[in-house]
Amino acid sequence: MAVSDHVSLDEFMEGVKKRNPGQEEFIQAVREVSQDIFDFIEDKEEYHEAQILRRIVEPDRIVSFRVCWEDDNHNVRVQRGWRVQNNNAIGPYKGGIRFHPTVNESVLKFLAFEQTFKNSLTGLPMGGGKGGSNFNPRGKSDSEVMRFCQSFMTELCRHIGPDVDVPAGDIGVGSREIGYMFGQYKRITNRWEGVLTGKGQEYGGSKMRPEATGYGAVYFLCNMLRHRDEEIDGKTAIISGSGNVALHAAEKFRQLGGKVLTLSDSDGFIHDPDGIDEEKLEWIKDLKMNRRGRISEYANEFSSAEFHEGKRPWHVEADCALPCATQNELEEEGAKALVDNGVLAVAEGANMPSTLDAVEVFHDAKIMYGPGKAANAGGVAVSGLEMSQNSERISWQHERLHDMLTELMGDIHDKCVEYGEIDDGPDNYVDYVKGANVAGFKKVADAMLAFGVI
Repeated sequence: MAVSDHVSLDEFMEGVKKRNPGQEEFIQAVREVSQDIFDFIEDKEEYHEAQILRRIVEPDRIVSFRVCWEDDNHNVRVQRGWRVQNNNAIGPYKGGIRFHPTVNESVLKFLAFEQTFKNSLTGLPMGGGKGGSNFNPRGKSDSEVMRFCQSFMTELCRHIGPDVDVPAGDIGVGSREIGYMFGQYKRITNRWEGVLTGKGQEYGGSKMRPEATGYGAVYFLCNMLRHRDEEIDGKTAIISGSGNVALHAAEKFRQLGGKVLTLSDSDGFIHDPDGIDEEKLEWIKDLKMNRRGRISEYANEFSSAEFHEGKRPWHVEADCALPCATQNELEEEGAKALVDNGVLAVAEGANMPSTLDAVEVFHDAKIMYGPGKAANAGGVAVSGLEMSQNSERISWQHERLHDMLTELMGDIHDKCVEYGEIDDGPDNYVDYVKGANVAGFKKVADAMLAFGVI
């Protein structure tokens, strides 16, 4: 007789906790998805018999390795590197590499798990993976970053390939780091392959990749607002972060007629009631991307702004919020402040930036809330298009990529509505979390069923 997984959600999660002790981020991500999937698969015996959910929460493999490098003072340094290959049912593993002191196995497992559903939502043939190291590029010279990246890739190259696993950038991994890693991969393998995305345009990168995640989050926000007969034009936004995603989200929000009030980094946030216009945004881009400065310097440059040290921007009154920094940055207190201040919509530019308690606040208030696996899928969508361009040895123009990104984000929104719309909810209320989870799960699960038990 087939073994079924007809257990309660709490029993299922107890099993996850026992198998993954101390991995709080991963457990949080699994619970957030599973509570919606349990309802969806309740009467679908084929998923139970094949233990699909149990198999999806167990990564295909986790590679952990030592990374040795030498700093500018000739000291030998030792870091740890990982690659989590979660699921390749619908295509090669695809997901970023993160360099940050907070990186550990739990963080990467949660990211790879989320990436599986995010990639599924794009409709492109990409599985889910994630990798990284506890290396901190902040304060390191270019030579130190180069030596670390080369050492990291010397091991990672054994486990990736254009038809196996295609990493990209993430926190701490930008165009500089991608260039160093791609150069090392090419040197070791003696092959030019599209094995990394986020590459420079000079050597196979996509013309839309830098903007894609931030722009995509704003396009998803546009679709949510239009579903309620609203527009961005004339609205205000608070945005967290000041990296690539946050800056391009601010850029697109402003281009569509909105006013951006805040940006932040790990030191705190700046609040500019006059709005961060094009000139100010270009100044911040230079500060962060070229001078690698801190956001507090903005308040010294522009008298209209105030810097709030050690704080997050969620108490600033605005129509829209885009968390674009890191996981669990938006907690229950911040979510309540947003709701109390009358926020209309939240679209996540980062991966799982809202805690489970914060998400519950948004659900109870019935505001428009776009989870990261849907709202920030634009980055990986354009990465998938970069893979296609590399395979065909062509380069698509910016306009075509922009149109494809806009269409992809619209399609993702429609999938979320299909599986998340509540018929008796106010104003066509959509549970975008449930819609994204169910739509992402179904495609992966049906592919796994087709392969049998493997």
